Amino acid sequence: MVAVPTEILLVGYVTLHGHWLTAKSLLLLVFIFCAGAGAGAGAPDFPSTSDEESQIERFQQYLRIRTAHPYPDYAGAVSFLSAQARSIGLETLTLEFTPGKPLLLLSWYGSDLSLPSLLLNSHLDSVPAEPSHWIHPPFSAHRDPEGRIYARGAQDDKSIAIQYLEALRHLKARGFSPLRSIHVSFVPDEEIGGADGHAKFVASEQFRRLNIGFVLDEGQASPTDELRVFYADRLPFSLIVNAVGSPGHGSKMYDGSAVENLMECAEAVARFRDSQFDLVKAGIMAGFEVISVNTVYMKAGTPAPTGFVMNLQPSEAEMGFDVRLPPTEDIDVLRKRIQEEWAPISRNMTYQLIQKGPTRDINGRPLVTATNESNPWWSVFEQAISVAGGKLGKPEILSSTTDARYLRQMGIPALGFSPMVNTPILLHDHNEFLKDTVFLNGIKIYENLISALSSFQSESILEEIHLEL
Repeated sequence: MVAVPTEILLVGYVTLHGHWLTAKSLLLLVFIFCAGAGAGAGAPDFPSTSDEESQIERFQQYLRIRTAHPYPDYAGAVSFLSAQARSIGLETLTLEFTPGKPLLLLSWYGSDLSLPSLLLNSHLDSVPAEPSHWIHPPFSAHRDPEGRIYARGAQDDKSIAIQYLEALRHLKARGFSPLRSIHVSFVPDEEIGGADGHAKFVASEQFRRLNIGFVLDEGQASPTDELRVFYADRLPFSLIVNAVGSPGHGSKMYDGSAVENLMECAEAVARFRDSQFDLVKAGIMAGFEVISVNTVYMKAGTPAPTGFVMNLQPSEAEMGFDVRLPPTEDIDVLRKRIQEEWAPISRNMTYQLIQKGPTRDINGRPLVTATNESNPWWSVFEQAISVAGGKLGKPEILSSTTDARYLRQMGIPALGFSPMVNTPILLHDHNEFLKDTVFLNGIKIYENLISALSSFQSESILEEIHLEL
């Protein structure tokens, strides 16, 4: 039995952030306190040093499995994670929607199978690394005297995979019994768009039977002491602009060449990019609130054995841009700008604007998860972080994209969250690392989150509490 703080029992009301709460309003806080502490009654608050070292060693073992593209060792990763899951007592299921690209699903069934379940998601793959630019080999998982663990995937996102498992291991050992079922998915190909991973998973009958009610997916490191949480991703597009013109001698100056037309496009895009970036630099808008357009390649010229033909102006030229939009942005407005300003047909230009993933959910709404009283899962999440001793920053839109968009597409609330405070953002960078103390603290945070999210009885109870607050 869990001891509820006596001041709650005796007084019947307290203040929270300046608001007086009645006894009924305290139900949510008491529930989260009990969910986080009840199963641990009689157990030590913190694992022993040997326990912590074992957790770090399992993290390092996973980091040493080379799951970087273009040849990720998915089989090795799934084998390792399956063994860890079985040692904890979780059910395992390997799915393969595309040959050679396994998806590992772990399950811990709750006592009430009628309630929507909790899904914890992590991707198996990582981006390539350039060893010559690293101070330690990128797949060595080297731990330096300051506790920094260097490896590709240390932040993105093998850390949360092991943190999920270690948190579940602790909950099992404490005798915790979830009300709602808990599922963990380890998916392939997130780093290359997820078309053969989560996109196929959410469309499957296996996914439908899970009855998912809420999802935690990857987030991003925080350079401050505030934990970051993401309620949406920016929408990714690829813009390819083609220009044509008359060829000519390299010495000839004339209007309407392909490269001249393409440079007009580049200058128009640069002006727009500057206008968006100026809003960020002035502090008027955050980086995730503007449209970003960045040049990723240029292609022109006539190849020659030693490079290019230098006395011939080409008749075709091409340029590619990475475009990211906030989820509520109207894509038709951008398309009109491209047609009229960036690549007008009057300058012999054509374009392709390629959508790279969903832009609306199944009900036609933006891919956004509410972070207010309209979403009862948010209240449990927010309070569980507080009970765990964490400080949550203002919810953000992730500048890049994750598999959470495929869950939001199905109308399922999903938050991006990786408990990495006081940590430089090094995903996809050289010398990616995570400190051992940050990794270990994340396990405790997930333990509290998982117990709280899998224990609340119904959304309707939380809705009543929100109304009273």
